Amino acid sequence: MRPPTHILVVNGVKVHRPVFVLGAPHSGADLLARVLKRSAGFHVTMGRPAVARVVYAFARRPSIARSGGAPSVIRDALAEAWRIGPDACTGCPAACREASGVVEDGPCVRSPAPAVFGDAGPDLLYSAPVLLRAFPDARFVQIVRDGRDVVADMLADPACMTWFRPHMLSEDAEFPSPFLGVRSAEHRERWLKMPAAGKCALRWRAAVRLSATLRRELPREQLLTLRYEDVLAEPGEAVAATAEFLSAPLSTAALYGTAPSPAGAWRARLSATDLALAEKVAREELTRLGYL
Repeated sequence: MRPPTHILVVNGVKVHRPVFVLGAPHSGADLLARVLKRSAGFHVTMGRPAVARVVYAFARRPSIARSGGAPSVIRDALAEAWRIGPDACTGCPAACREASGVVEDGPCVRSPAPAVFGDAGPDLLYSAPVLLRAFPDARFVQIVRDGRDVVADMLADPACMTWFRPHMLSEDAEFPSPFLGVRSAEHRERWLKMPAAGKCALRWRAAVRLSATLRRELPREQLLTLRYEDVLAEPGEAVAATAEFLSAPLSTAALYGTAPSPAGAWRARLSATDLALAEKVAREELTRLGYL
């Protein structure tokens, strides 16, 4: 039996059934966040410094995430991120503000008194177990994308590539490392020598395995899984499914006017060598998800 929901009050509003958008890097979580951020009654943050620090600490040190104090730590970080005030968005990343569509100074939240809180920060997926302990009534929307397209986008993203520096797997690194996709210390040297495309594929492989675990463990009323390709091809259906899952009206309009990376772009963007390595590393998951 799960523990009772922790009572967290932000801006005078009790946080009830918060929404968290999850996905591997460059899988489209930002697209869903855009829809939620522009919908009435929602306050969804993305990449706020207080939350990012906690998320990456948990991702790099899974033992911290398993500790008894982890739920309180992430609740406090989110409470700070969700606070609405004149200076609340001082550290708000540009992507968060752009997704909201709010251009004037001040908080980048459309609803002065939001009823639904949430977060769609990068790499939130690795904190999903902690979030569930912190908010047993939370709802999760996760998005899955072709790993080859993810690899192509990651290779072109300097922020993603910084995670592959050698010090990330120092002698005191913890294993297994879902964040980097490395299973044991025995694989450290192999990882250090692996080309960047392989490291990107390992991250995607580990992320979709975490997503599969969530699908097995969470009831349907708490988890919705979407495919990036379906969101692009049928945005109306994807938004309608999300709206039904959250029992809240959402607008498809937020998806129009964006320029997301097209499905299948890996064909023109990955070299033959990088493609072969990515498919070798992630073949099992690519096949299971119907991409191969």
